[in-house]
Amino acid sequence: MRAQFVLSEISVGLRRNLTMTFAVIVSVALSLALAGGSLLAREQVSTMKGFWYDKVQVSIYLCNKNDASSDPNCDKGAVTSQQKQEIKTDLEKLDVVEKIYYESADEAYKHYKQDFKDSPLADSLTADQMQESYRVKLKDPTKYQVLQTAFSGRQGVQEVQDQRSLLENIFNLLNGMNIAALCVMALMLVVALLLIVNTVRVSAFSRRRETGIMRLVGASSFYIQMPFILEAAIAGLIGAGFACVLLVFGKYFLINNWLQEKILLINFIGWDAVIKVLPLILAVGVLVPAAAAFITLRKYLKV
Repeated sequence: MRAQFVLSEISVGLRRNLTMTFAVIVSVALSLALAGGSLLAREQVSTMKGFWYDKVQVSIYLCNKNDASSDPNCDKGAVTSQQKQEIKTDLEKLDVVEKIYYESADEAYKHYKQDFKDSPLADSLTADQMQESYRVKLKDPTKYQVLQTAFSGRQGVQEVQDQRSLLENIFNLLNGMNIAALCVMALMLVVALLLIVNTVRVSAFSRRRETGIMRLVGASSFYIQMPFILEAAIAGLIGAGFACVLLVFGKYFLINNWLQEKILLINFIGWDAVIKVLPLILAVGVLVPAAAAFITLRKYLKV
């Protein structure tokens, strides 16, 4: 009997405040979808870092004859065979080095022609303008400074370049976009909480006669408050459900059926990452509105 009464009160409350309940559902859905998207974006950045940092190399570019007149690091002229051998020997002595690859000027020219065949500079460059280099794979990519310190400014070395620094700009951009999404999410969540507070206050005010009678016949405060709390929790659950649907649709249509086909070089997150986020979204969608309703009833209303 009590359960039937509580359910009937929930149904009445939802019908009386249909427009505000709808606004709560939409706000909760958008804020939790942004929250889930932000969590997945962080997972995506971590996945990309693990994938690319394992593949990045440190490039030690050697001076050629054209650099002697244009680059102060190569004012002694092109690198000599002895200098190249000394650089390789010193690289092999370093514990942080896993593998060493040598790329000749002809190989560099061939790779450039393949990778940048549509560039307007491709036809004007010649093989003797390209630089020889050592491509070094490190056991720990964060130990780049060891090579930077050991070989920068050395005779025959034009530049020591860490590919990881180029990727950092991309990751910083992605992290910045993630922070922006979190800020929007926080704003939407505040809006949702304000709507929940107002919805609960209006609902309680419209049923003040019923709650007064219930108190007179000895009903406990928790029993009186239960329908209002469950109304907020149900609205939050529906909003969280829509948020989960948005995340699943985003994974299936945006990532699986579009981005993965357009961008082949990125290792995108899998369904396991999405599945881990969904229970959290549902839990937050139920608990936060219920807690907001409970606090509102305790603080502002005498029920």
